[in-house]
This record gives sequence, C-alpha cells and structure tokens, in this order.
Amino acid sequence: MPDAAADQRPPDMLVRFWGTRGSIACPGPDTTVYGGNTACVEVRCGDRLIVLDAGSGLRPFGRLLSKASEPLDLDLLLSHCHVDHLIGLPFFQPAFNKTTSMRLWAGHLSPRDHLEGMLSQLMVPPLLPITPKTFRADITYRDFPAGDQLDLGGGVLVQTAALNHPGGATGYRIEYHGCAVAYVTDHEHLPGGPDPALVALVRDADLVIYDSTFTPAEYLNRVGWGHSTWEAGIALAERAGAKRLALFHHDPARDDEALDHIEREAAARLPGAFAAREGQVLMFNAPRGDGDGIP
Repeated sequence: MPDAAADQRPPDMLVRFWGTRGSIACPGPDTTVYGGNTACVEVRCGDRLIVLDAGSGLRPFGRLLSKASEPLDLDLLLSHCHVDHLIGLPFFQPAFNKTTSMRLWAGHLSPRDHLEGMLSQLMVPPLLPITPKTFRADITYRDFPAGDQLDLGGGVLVQTAALNHPGGATGYRIEYHGCAVAYVTDHEHLPGGPDPALVALVRDADLVIYDSTFTPAEYLNRVGWGHSTWEAGIALAERAGAKRLALFHHDPARDDEALDHIEREAAARLPGAFAAREGQVLMFNAPRGDGDGIP
C-alpha cells in the first residue's frame, strides 16, 4: 500500500495500527490478518508521539517502546473509558519506567467525570493487584469537555467532538504540518445522515478511522448500542471530502474471511476504503509549494 510520498521525504505523519477490534480481544487462527487486539493506534507527528486509545494493543506497543534507550514522552488520547479501550494501560511497560512522561487525555460530557478516578476504578483489587499509584512514570491527567481544541505543542493541534455512545465518547482530529487524521470510534450514526459536527471534524482529512462494528443488516437489530456501519462511514467520508477511510473497531466475532468481504464491498463503493489491520502503517506528507509556509 504505497502511502509514502514519492519523493522519499520523511513523513509528516505516520499512523500504525496496534489494535483494531472492539469490545473484547479475540486472538486466534481466524483473526491473524486483521488482528485480535482492541483499539490502539500510534500516530507520529514528526518526532512527537500520540497514541489513540489504550486497548489491549497498547501492550505489544509498550514492549517495543521499552527497547529504546532514550526517555519516552507521549500523549495518550482516550475516546472513552470503557474497558476495551483502557485495558492495555495496566500492562503498558513504559508506565512503570520513571523516565517516561505521559499526558493522558479524556473528553467528558459531565464536569464531574475525571479520568484518574475512572482508571482507579479499573485498577483496584480484587480486579487487578496494582493501582495507578504503582506507575513510576510522570503521568498527568488532562480532562476536558468534548468539543474543545487541544494544543499539544510542537505544531500539533487536536480538534475534538462529542460522539453518540452510551456514557459518551470523544472523536479526535490530529493536525500537523498540513496533514490531518481523524479518529471516530464508538459512535452510532444519526438516522438523518452524518452529524454536522463530525463532518466538520473529518473535513478534507487524509485519513478517517471509523467505527464499522456492524454491517448495515446487523445494525437493524442493534440500534442504541453505540456503534456504526461501514456504509455510514462512507457517507461521512464522502460528505466531508475525506481522502481515505479505514474501517475500525471490528466485531470480535468477525473472522478474516468476513472482513475481506466487507473490505471489498466498501472499496467498491468508495475507492481506497479498507479494513484496518494490526501492524498496518500509513504515511502522509502535505503537498509542498512556494509560499505555503511549510519548510
């Protein structure tokens, strides 16, 4: 998949999928192509590291990061605090290293919600033998209202929007050097068409990562569950003029053969649409031109 720019420049943005499933991890012989880990996506903006969600895919990513000798600095953006999007954090090796600096972000519908408190409810005996106080890394918890703009520094801006999911969730748009990647998972589409706030979030993005848990037929019996379909993802991408669509948050019951079929259907409707696979890497460079302000 030739997503790198043809002129061999280092990418402005790199995206790597570490977990693409929803609800629960499902390793096994029927999920070797698309993977069995739950949501976790690495985004590199130059030398900056941003991680989207802390599902079980965060564990193998952490093992790789721990092999580096230099101190680690990262921002972890959580779509929400359901367990399949948080379960990797207690097993994230860099969190136990005192040279690691982490900023954990979560958007909420209520000002009474706090990420540190939610994590403490997961990491507590007898559910787990450790608590967040066991971490040795320098961790900062950043709560914000969904809809805020976040400035991560170093030229990285993040737009956010509230999603339609039980208990609430947050969609993200990461912008850097003229490139944009949108992350819209654990969202149920609206019956009248794409939410205008999401169209704005996704507008002209280089890549949209979208919750495609259900097929259109399955969704008819799962209204209100807080998840969407590949057809709704295509409608959003087309309305917003997004360049590519990644189907994401795969149903854990969906084997590789079934996902192959869905990918073919989606690509026939929207060229370039694909079902995200663990380990898949995409790279993006903004167009360079005289007077564009990009060195």
